[in-house]
Amino acid sequence: MSGNRKLLALLQRPLEPTFYPKDNGTTVIDLPDSYFTERYRPIGESLQNRFGNDAENRIAVRNVGTPNITFAEAIDRRGGFSLFNEKHRKIAGDLIGLFLAQPDVDSLMAVAAYSRDRLNPVLFQYALSVAIQHRPDTKDLNVPSFLELFPDSFVDPAVFPRLREEGAVVQQANRMTIDIPQNFTASDREDEQRLAFFREDVGVNLHHWHWHLVYPGEGPDQVVRKDRRGELFYYMHQQLIARYNVERFCAKLARVRPLNNLRQPLPEAYFPKIIRSANNRAFPARPQNQELRDLNRVADDVIFTVSDLERWGSRIAEAIDAGMVVGQNGQRVPLTEANGIDILGNILEPSKLSVNQQFYGNYHGNLHNLIAYSHDPDNRFLEGYGVVGEFQTAMRDPAFYRLHCEVDNLFHRYKATLPVYPPAQLNFNGIQIQSLAVTLNRPKAPPNVLLTYWQRTQVDLASGLDFGPEGNVFVSFTHLQHAPFAYRLTVNNSTGTPRRGTCRIFIGPKVDERNTPLTYKEQRILMVELDKFGVTLNPGSNNIVRRSEQSSVTIPYERTFRAAQLSGNAASPAEVAYRFCNCGWPHHLLLPKGTPEGLKFDLFAMISDYAGDTVNQEFDENANCSDSHSFCGLRDRLYPDRRAMGYPFDRNAPAAVRTLQDFTRANSNMAVTDVNVRFTNTVIART
Repeated sequence: MSGNRKLLALLQRPLEPTFYPKDNGTTVIDLPDSYFTERYRPIGESLQNRFGNDAENRIAVRNVGTPNITFAEAIDRRGGFSLFNEKHRKIAGDLIGLFLAQPDVDSLMAVAAYSRDRLNPVLFQYALSVAIQHRPDTKDLNVPSFLELFPDSFVDPAVFPRLREEGAVVQQANRMTIDIPQNFTASDREDEQRLAFFREDVGVNLHHWHWHLVYPGEGPDQVVRKDRRGELFYYMHQQLIARYNVERFCAKLARVRPLNNLRQPLPEAYFPKIIRSANNRAFPARPQNQELRDLNRVADDVIFTVSDLERWGSRIAEAIDAGMVVGQNGQRVPLTEANGIDILGNILEPSKLSVNQQFYGNYHGNLHNLIAYSHDPDNRFLEGYGVVGEFQTAMRDPAFYRLHCEVDNLFHRYKATLPVYPPAQLNFNGIQIQSLAVTLNRPKAPPNVLLTYWQRTQVDLASGLDFGPEGNVFVSFTHLQHAPFAYRLTVNNSTGTPRRGTCRIFIGPKVDERNTPLTYKEQRILMVELDKFGVTLNPGSNNIVRRSEQSSVTIPYERTFRAAQLSGNAASPAEVAYRFCNCGWPHHLLLPKGTPEGLKFDLFAMISDYAGDTVNQEFDENANCSDSHSFCGLRDRLYPDRRAMGYPFDRNAPAAVRTLQDFTRANSNMAVTDVNVRFTNTVIART
């Protein structure tokens, strides 16, 4: 196997020993005797002979001595690993540092091979994936999706015995796809189930995991200190809450309520029905009206009180109102227009970039822990954390959205302290949007009508079935999808010279769940970004057509669900095109669901002046996965837009602006039009 691709042999079937054959039996990793664990060391030679005879590829691991990984062995190999746990997060950061410090790929292979069978599998896969994505000699490797490694975090475990049976009994050519019924985790008696299609969507939960993989909270500076990292934490989660609220309106449910009183019982229950493969234990459930109590989980190092959380939240709110935060040495750090949101994002998350974690605490992370351990706050019953305690499962739980609505409100509190945008920051003199419409990609489609429906998708789960069958074993599951469409704009440039601009497209609800029209103040924080792209406007009239699949927010189906080519001698052209590309909103959820009778939305477009947008860095949105930059930024580069994330809706408008039409009317470079989103309750298989 050539070059650094041998590392990918470590990134499959995470619970199988490293010496066990990879790639359907074609690849074997030859370990030095001292790298076998105590269980296998006495029989290491016979194991290598037994499993290596039929291998086409043999990977010889260099003996670089015994790396010191005792710090990471503090996390139970068969227990949970949570990046909301401060101790776990710091250990993960140190392990990433160890992998990054290796002088070459062979040394990294050796240290990682030694670590793999001794450490918690999720910790190992996370730290190695982060390191691979940040090392210059491995950054072009396509790290497998978390779905491929740990399918039990996303899929009903009842399907796994059927998959193993199909794989063990039936030859590859005759295997059938096992269907996962769309039954979700509760009955229709529970109103929150109307949003289960969103919360329990595989792509949504993968997005949350991969975003945090690209933006770790701990580790060496080169991994954590990224351009506008704190602001991206704010914006990705703000958009997530906006999307969730829009979906709630479609389902005739009220906006999610912020978790602003930790002394009240939590009415929302959640019974996850998924397991943790490392120990085959179910994620614990949370019953209705669960009290939130002080946590004293000594073994987990999760010890804090509800009062601690309230104090941290109050300090952050006071800092916002005062316009400055207190640094570690007591210095005043102003929350300026330019970087205030970034400073707050790093405090709230928190990451190692927090200006004063001692004073402002771990507000967002410990809100997760408070809910995740609420069923067993003092470890009396030896129960692990609930789904809110892990990135890849947190979005399944209705409480996640209440928690993030509360965090979001702190960010909105800060944004409300900023001055409204003056006309000069909104206008683009000489540029007028004369028409705006969307059309489906089909003949004679009526304008401004968008369609959503259910789609059945197949995915191969073989590489996550430890000690399972060779070859592929497929499941199919059902998710929301939309018919492809295109935006069509006519833009006039009356300046007489070519001008560059940025086209920004948002969709927003017109009414709430009771059909009451929304004011501009309500609507602006519910505007969902659909796309952002550069345009060159020649003098006179310009026709702009932009396809929905080109969105700057989303990644296509293939990158959410397709299995990585884990080894072999060369990357396929398609794989090269998908490097470092699992971060991004799933494209199948670009649009809100709408309703069977059709629900009207406001589609908003704006062309801003490139002179105010540019960060003096050219980039090609079609190269190196730059296509999902709205939520994920650009790798190793500046965020490709100087404006505040969410502009022009991230700030209040003048008091005279009561509606979106008022806001748009004052600026000829903006336009708004009605679109109808119609949902059809049929399932169409992906072709």
